[in-house]
Amino acid sequence: MISFSSVQPGPTQNPTATAAAASTATRTSLPPHHYHSHKLSFIPPPFLQPADLSRRRHLRIRAIDAAQPFDYEAQLINRFTQSTKLKIAIIGFGNFGQFLAKAFIRQGHTVFAHSRSDYSSIAQSLGAAFFFDTHDLCEQHPDVILLCTSIISTESVLKSLPIQRLRRNTLFVDVLSVKEFPKNIFLQFLPAHFDILCTHPMFGPESGKNSWQNLAFVFDKVRIGNEDNRLTRVETFLDIFKKEGCRMVEMTCAEHDKYAAGSQFITHTMGRILEKLQLDSTPINTKGYETLLNLVENTSSDSFDLYYGLFMYNKNAMEQLERLDLAFESLKKELFGHLHEVLRKQLFGKSEETPRLVLAKLPKNGTPLLPASKSETMVNNNS
Repeated sequence: MISFSSVQPGPTQNPTATAAAASTATRTSLPPHHYHSHKLSFIPPPFLQPADLSRRRHLRIRAIDAAQPFDYEAQLINRFTQSTKLKIAIIGFGNFGQFLAKAFIRQGHTVFAHSRSDYSSIAQSLGAAFFFDTHDLCEQHPDVILLCTSIISTESVLKSLPIQRLRRNTLFVDVLSVKEFPKNIFLQFLPAHFDILCTHPMFGPESGKNSWQNLAFVFDKVRIGNEDNRLTRVETFLDIFKKEGCRMVEMTCAEHDKYAAGSQFITHTMGRILEKLQLDSTPINTKGYETLLNLVENTSSDSFDLYYGLFMYNKNAMEQLERLDLAFESLKKELFGHLHEVLRKQLFGKSEETPRLVLAKLPKNGTPLLPASKSETMVNNNS
């Protein structure tokens, strides 16, 4: 509050008494630190006569520093920040769940976690809240339920969740490597008032440990409500991956499984076949061989449950296995067809008369195979 004493007091007022009374009243009604009194120098304008200067009084400014009851601007900023942040509950807090949680927390979202194993110390170190009981977790009313379980356990985990404790429009998301399977169980077991988003980050803790830049993120908005807040929520969740630099790919779950069977399942199959060969690094590795060794390392780090899930819950996987068998047989026929006729007779001319050598176990890579004569001797001795 700022008050100015009159420069031209009225004829019935005593200027000195009036100013003193006002000053005394103000000083007695407020603590000393709530006002400041300043005297300002006054330069008379040329139109004032000397007689008028005698009536000049010092201009006094009294400022009252009163704290505002609340900072409205700060509250608006806080409300906006909260509206752009999500509460995400991760069900299945293993390696992949922890991998995603780091990005969520880094972008300011709140993360709740639950798992069969005790990851409470890891969750605390990341800045997430760990819940041993799903009832307690669901009572936190998360905006998003993110399933990071194995493929084969997804259905049982979903059935065990106390969804009656959630808000009626909660968004359910999965990150499984197959898509039609989780889509179908979501539609089967979740009431119609829950939103469903099926996603597949086409990377993991190994391939995405340095950056997610240009890594594919596939998603299908299976069922999203028409309300603005629900549309905003799903976009906010997808923005997490956009901000990390992912290449966002929207496609149906059926399209995903068709492409994945011809890419991801074949990749895992070849990696596990090469793992059975027990490949070792050599002093003369080529770039191609290094690529094969990296493939073995990447696929062997994943659990067999993942590989089994890719086969069991993708109807296109069996077709790919059959095509792989046909391709291998075709390649062998093409290779043997180019052998010289005489050499082919020397190698296979008596194949029907003598039993074939069947290895019970593949020898370790680098172990020389026995000559044909010794092999025949071993077979004959064993028969």
